[in-house]
Amino acid sequence: MKLSFLHPLANEPGPWASAYLDTSRDIDDPDRAIGLRWRHQRDALRAQGADPATVAALEAVVGTDRDLPGPHGQALFATRGHIALTDELPEPPARDTARYGGLPDAMPLALQHAPDIAYLAVALTRTVQPRSTSQENGQGPVDQALIAYETGRWPTSRTTPGQRTTHLVPLEEWQHAARRYAAELADLADRNQAETVVLRRDTGDAWLSGVLVNRLPIDLQNSLTVVEDDPDTGIRGDDGRALVEEHVADVLHGRLSKADRRHMDVFHTQRARHPTRSEGTGAVVSALQRGQAQAVLVRPPTALPERLWTATEPNQIALSAAELEVFGAIGLREEPADTALLHAALRTGAELVVLPPDDDTPLADGVGVVLRYRDVADLVLL
Repeated sequence: MKLSFLHPLANEPGPWASAYLDTSRDIDDPDRAIGLRWRHQRDALRAQGADPATVAALEAVVGTDRDLPGPHGQALFATRGHIALTDELPEPPARDTARYGGLPDAMPLALQHAPDIAYLAVALTRTVQPRSTSQENGQGPVDQALIAYETGRWPTSRTTPGQRTTHLVPLEEWQHAARRYAAELADLADRNQAETVVLRRDTGDAWLSGVLVNRLPIDLQNSLTVVEDDPDTGIRGDDGRALVEEHVADVLHGRLSKADRRHMDVFHTQRARHPTRSEGTGAVVSALQRGQAQAVLVRPPTALPERLWTATEPNQIALSAAELEVFGAIGLREEPADTALLHAALRTGAELVVLPPDDDTPLADGVGVVLRYRDVADLVLL
């Protein structure tokens, strides 16, 4: 998973105030509940030494995700009196937290962005043109096909769904129209680099979907998963959710993106040859120091040491202050290990692979690294 969504946190010097709040509105009096949660975290930030301007900047954006349906949360980051990043969490945090320190506490946000799979959702159902309209035209009711589609990135589409397109087509025109929509879907999937297609159809209605699927390019057919549901369920677009969200969740549960699967293939080969360079806190820190981390692997919950040391440059991360002092590093500070690893990965251009719960790849300390080789000298170091 690329970490571009964290770029606003990459280069500002800090210190940083980071807050994670449950801002779900599916409860009685949500504004009161959110306000109470925030006051607890505001007090925690003040106790940690956060300046009033930075705390006020956070307070101004708490709960601004009020249009989102269902359970969710907010991740908020501010420094020196201004907001650097706000993001919606597909799941409420397990507990509300706030931290003031030298680096932004971004790992919980990164974990909720994973696996970051681009997909295309398509929904098909049958409907009938309203009788009153039909009678005005001097006709009886007209059977129609309804097709809706949108792209997204899972799981963040739960809070930021893509733009939905919906069409109604008389059934007798469906075979002709399906060719046009198949071309539109192929173009949409290509432009958004969709890795999988989830097609929802009415239970037992294979004809509508069959006509469309047979006109899709073979690569889309090969990436297609067909699911069934009761007629007209969840495709009208009036609930603020991603199209057929529950089906997308079921299809993509436990998956990795194609890029992350490639990283894992490389990792298994690499570890067979160089196990001590491939897993554990020391291996990851060493790769980040040398700018050789192509991707950092994380298996939550990790068993990292409590703290790591960092300095001002992207690759200045170490297990001890003495390691950095040898190189004349300035601005040394001790940070939570997961925060330090993620920040170094972000600033050195590494990606992040979050292993799904059912992946049985063993990782010392719950972390590993896929190495990048820039020249022959890098290979010699191994």
